This record gives sequence, C-alpha cells and structure tokens, in this order.
Amino acid sequence: MKKLNALAFAVLALGIGVAYAHGDEEHSAPRKFDASKVEPTDFGQEGNPKKVTKTIKVDMTDSMRFTPSDVSIKKGETIKFVVHNDGKVLHEMVLGTKQAIAEHAALMKKFPEMEHADANMAHVKPGKAGEIVWQFTKPGEFQFACLQPGHFEAGMVGKVVVK
Repeated sequence: MKKLNALAFAVLALGIGVAYAHGDEEHSAPRKFDASKVEPTDFGQEGNPKKVTKTIKVDMTDSMRFTPSDVSIKKGETIKFVVHNDGKVLHEMVLGTKQAIAEHAALMKKFPEMEHADANMAHVKPGKAGEIVWQFTKPGEFQFACLQPGHFEAGMVGKVVVK
C-alpha cells in the first residue's frame, strides 16, 4: 500500500496520467482528438490532426538512438511525429521539458511496469509505427526520450528546438 501511495503522490506531483500494464495490450491505436480535453503544458499542447503543418519521421533503434536526434520547429506549428520502431524491443517517444523527462525517467525506474498513454507520447512495438500530434506553442529547447527501463540512461534522448 505504501508503494501505491508513493506512486499516486509522484504521479500527482508530476501531472502524469498513469495506467498499470495489463499484458501485451496494443497502445499504438490512433488517438482521438478532442479539443475540449486539450491541456496546455510548458512545451505546448496536443495538436489537432486536421491542422498539421509538418510531418517528421523519427526512427528508434535498439542501439538506443533516435534518428533524427535533433529537430527544429517554428513556434505555433502543429507537428505530426511518425515514430517507427526499427528494433526488436519496445521503444517509446515521450515529449517534454528536460526536467519533466528526467523526473518521468526516475519514476519509470521505480515503477518499470507503469504504462501511460498521454498525448505527448507514443509506445511502439518492434516493427510498428506510432504517432504524436503536438502543437509547439512556446519557444525553447525541449526533449524527447525513450523512458523504457535503461533506454534513457543509455542515451536514447533527442532535442526539439522551437523558435
């Protein structure tokens, strides 16, 4: 029970939606956009798929790298990231501030079975693709990372520069 309370507190403190893993469920189904549920963050907000201004393909590999590892975006653009897993293990792409990514990575270390399905992330099984549609509403330097256990620590991190 203490672990559950600690998890609940950490989740509330970080503002992360969490669902526990239930086997090998499919989480790469396209997300339904609902403008009434869009919540602004320090690095933007869920984007409307009908207003995508640019599509960026991102490949993930078992060498714990993203290609490309750095992307540049204009403030206000709505980007569709098409994220492909070229590896043999589960990978994910999670967008966020440097601090939020580091905190989320620490939480994933403590609770490796935790699954989450927020608008700023895509979990992608080997050989599959997923999508994130995100509107970058603020300038700055942000990150994307794979937060599967050990992947972030192995350097599976990228950078988004919004001008």
